[in-house]
Amino acid sequence: MPRIPKRRKICCFPDYYSFVPEDVSTENLETVMLTLDEFETLKLLDHEGLTQETCAARMGVARTTVTAIYESARKKLVGAIVEGKRLSIAGGNIEIDRERNQFNVDMNVKGDKTMRVAITYDNGQVFGHFGRTEQFKVYDIEDGKITNSQIIGTNGEGCGALAGILNIAEVDALICGGIGGGAQMALIEAGIKLYAGASGNVDDVIEAFINGTLDAGSEANCSHHEHEHGEGHSCGHGGCHH
Repeated sequence: MPRIPKRRKICCFPDYYSFVPEDVSTENLETVMLTLDEFETLKLLDHEGLTQETCAARMGVARTTVTAIYESARKKLVGAIVEGKRLSIAGGNIEIDRERNQFNVDMNVKGDKTMRVAITYDNGQVFGHFGRTEQFKVYDIEDGKITNSQIIGTNGEGCGALAGILNIAEVDALICGGIGGGAQMALIEAGIKLYAGASGNVDDVIEAFINGTLDAGSEANCSHHEHEHGEGHSCGHGGCHH
């Protein structure tokens, strides 16, 4: 049997997932796909200025692997810029680095039959903007009943980091109010099911979820900054695009 490739560790999910050149038609625009481990390598080496040895240690891979990832990522990035292509970030054999991560997520052990659902939380209500939520209320559900609930803080991190917090907390589904495209992409990469557009008391909302009567979908625009900053502003740290 072929050996299963070792997962590359990343600190958190990105806030931005798609970059398009200006003044070009996006119809039939060719897309270059950058994987999450390629993005992490570029970030550590070129943005944070780490050596390849340190980068390899952070990602939990060999230095030769970092070299190969970096060369592939750089070729894709330069190609997209020079040839005016869309650059999108998705996929890759990755996992969130729980040891190095700055998020202090203290959760109960999740049972094998447990579904864990998080709701954006503010004083008992569903908070309306995912990228700015300072707390989640997290529920463990087994056989249609709530077995545990607790509130965890987020330190006001950006959309990608919030998806990382939920991933570390082993959350299966998120219920929220408004959420933008970048945050939705982060949740997809984290393997978290999204129920957006919810409102009201969080305990009532989770009961509606359990009963199958929750009025929520998979998309709800995050537009709380639209009037302050105009079209195209990104909420939080840039993940919730308008």
